Amino acid sequence: MEELRKTCLHDKHLALGAQMSPFGGFDMPIQYKGIVEEHNAVRNACGVFDVSHMGEVLISGPEAEKYVNHIFCNDVRGLQDGGILYGMMLNHNGGVVDDLLVYKRGENDFLLVINASNIAKDVAWIEGQSEGYDVEIRNISDPVGEIAVQGPEAEAALENILDIRCKHLTFYTFTETEYEGKPILVSRTGYTGEDGFEIYADQETVRTLWDKLIDSGKVMPCGLGCRDTLRFEVGLPLYGDELADDITPVEACLSMFVKLDKPEFIGREVIERQKAEGAPRKLIGLELLDRAIPRHGYEVLNDKDEVIGYVTTGYRGISVDKSIAAALVETPYAVKDSELKVRIRRKTFPAKVVAKKFYKKSYKK
Repeated sequence: MEELRKTCLHDKHLALGAQMSPFGGFDMPIQYKGIVEEHNAVRNACGVFDVSHMGEVLISGPEAEKYVNHIFCNDVRGLQDGGILYGMMLNHNGGVVDDLLVYKRGENDFLLVINASNIAKDVAWIEGQSEGYDVEIRNISDPVGEIAVQGPEAEAALENILDIRCKHLTFYTFTETEYEGKPILVSRTGYTGEDGFEIYADQETVRTLWDKLIDSGKVMPCGLGCRDTLRFEVGLPLYGDELADDITPVEACLSMFVKLDKPEFIGREVIERQKAEGAPRKLIGLELLDRAIPRHGYEVLNDKDEVIGYVTTGYRGISVDKSIAAALVETPYAVKDSELKVRIRRKTFPAKVVAKKFYKKSYKK
């Protein structure tokens, strides 16, 4: 059995009494005080996550922009320095190798942030497609640590607790600066549906930042448990659930991140065909008309009790207080307000097709 890796904050999690569990090859905190309390802290105030398990790859060189556009379904050509794009790397069948963020640091200088569970696979894929391109590819995942500060009070936490200037950053932009003489990258990004920032730095700097936030008493440490409930309620996909190497962006309803008006990219032909003709499956939201909780892999049925898909993620929503699920189903059944069923163990429960964004934030005037 392969030994689990530890992030640079591992001892901090143990000291805080975190419940630890394997995730993406790392021993990661699932919760500290509890998933509900941590979830609500991010929705209403501020929480901090250890996301040092994520992968980082630098791509530079004379043809870096051309190459990133070759392996990335979004279009980086118009991206300004300091800008960020979300998108996917696709295989030749149109399935998703991984979803990722691309940071433009300068002309022909890009940072790719990839999922922890996919680091080895992604780096092999990125390197394997680079033949014929004048680029340098560097996997910097090991020395780089990362925290995510999320919630409506995240900006105040960075400005007042960490003394990091961030008010000028708009959503999906970043700045590279220094913290106590060490280089850091700060982006206004996140995976919770709330305002927030992600900070990349060397491991010792990340430990310092974490301690200052926790010691302030104003920022709650949060585990991967609430990271999943938060992202799910606002319709953000998780690789391995809503995305996979046999699920296309069209099926996952992420076509807006696939740009067909650029010259070429891997998987383009399949996506072009699915956008023109329709995909055989589609990701939907489901609201169960019962308190039973659907889980990943549970079957979705039509009114004849025929299996027409499966649940990708399911929870009793924390912010919405309903039993909700995302599911990949045959396209004819992906119609809003349609009545379907979910098989939970040996029983079936009625469900209604709804929007995948279950939680919409109401802003105070």
